Amino acid sequence: MKVTIEKEKENVVSLNITIPAKDAVDAYNGAVRAIAQHVRIDGFRPGKAPRAVVERNVGVERIKQEAIENLMPRAINQAVSENNLDIITQPYITNYTFNVGEDLTVVAKAELRPEVTLGQYKGLKFDVKDAAIEEDALQKQLDRLLEQNSTQETVIDRPTKDTDIAVIDFEGTCNGEKIKGGDAKNYPLDLAHSNFIPGFAEQLVGKNLNDEFDIKVTFPEEYHDEKLKGQPATFKIKINEIKEKKLPELNDEFAQKVGPFKTVDELKADIQKYLETQRERTNKQNSENEVFKAVIDSAKVDIPQSMIDREAHSLREEYKQRLAAQGIDWEALVKAQGEDHLLTGLNEDALTRIKNSLVIDKIAKEEQIKLEQKDLESKFAEIGMAYGLKPQDLVKQLGQNPEIIASISQQAMNDKVRDFLMQNNTVEIK
Repeated sequence: MKVTIEKEKENVVSLNITIPAKDAVDAYNGAVRAIAQHVRIDGFRPGKAPRAVVERNVGVERIKQEAIENLMPRAINQAVSENNLDIITQPYITNYTFNVGEDLTVVAKAELRPEVTLGQYKGLKFDVKDAAIEEDALQKQLDRLLEQNSTQETVIDRPTKDTDIAVIDFEGTCNGEKIKGGDAKNYPLDLAHSNFIPGFAEQLVGKNLNDEFDIKVTFPEEYHDEKLKGQPATFKIKINEIKEKKLPELNDEFAQKVGPFKTVDELKADIQKYLETQRERTNKQNSENEVFKAVIDSAKVDIPQSMIDREAHSLREEYKQRLAAQGIDWEALVKAQGEDHLLTGLNEDALTRIKNSLVIDKIAKEEQIKLEQKDLESKFAEIGMAYGLKPQDLVKQLGQNPEIIASISQQAMNDKVRDFLMQNNTVEIK
């Protein structure tokens, strides 16, 4: 077999492959036999029809294509290996010349991994701002815990307070039209923690049981529905019920109820420990991000548009699946936010992901960082824990999907390179 390589635009190469006539004929005859086994030809048992009869019934071109499909995987792999081509896509055939009895010539194209020029990635020094614990963080956690364990009592003898839960009927209109999804019956709205339109909950304070009234609000400029952005709206409200939240007393009995604690002091100590752990985790994450960003930014790589388009397509499919799981329609989102806006964001994310991956692989190659079995086992254990699965069960579920296995392997390599960067650069928390 003879192979010549021609470089084309950007990172695309042509593989001009010549297969000797004898090998091509053997492949052609093998294709004839294989096709004859599956094609019904009158007067012949399966596999017994002569070559000329098979050619007449199925056509020479189909036989040639079968022969090429059988020949080319090994031929292309050999061409890639012998020429040390670092390909990132499966080569595809663009042209061939196949006259039985003569050498077979095939032209295949492939994309090569873009060349990465690393900047300085070792011996760097960074100052990272400490994710300090706020002075009232402990009290906020205690308040949240009390809130989670609160009870509700129905109130009939006073107006609503801003700490109450108001059970309401509401119906909204904007520019004289009813707002889609802007109505409900007996909706319990926590007036202290409302995620409704700004100003909605505030106008329900000071109202009495069975009051019926209108409130006026303005939708935010960044609202997801294009028709409602920045628009004034009116909501008809009826107060059906007022509920007052009763917080439990913060004492040893409460501490024993919410966890394995004997006293309030033990509960507070546990919360403080949690806050310290969160602080350490955030500082570690911020440090890694600071180092990694500097290393990525200093690297130079020309990424062809074809790679960006493929990655953006992959990201879009992932995004659509996540939206579908949340009950959100992709087409509705495109209509609300604009296709150009969404595609620009996906292209930017694709470019970032590709560059990160290329730089990580380059550092791994330069520093001879290799994945070991224990690295993959650790990654599977981490993912399994997140989904409540044993690592071996996760492997069984994912083992049939090479793309997911490749993605997990890339994540494991990312972790190893990040660890290497943290060991070879200095970060001071300030």
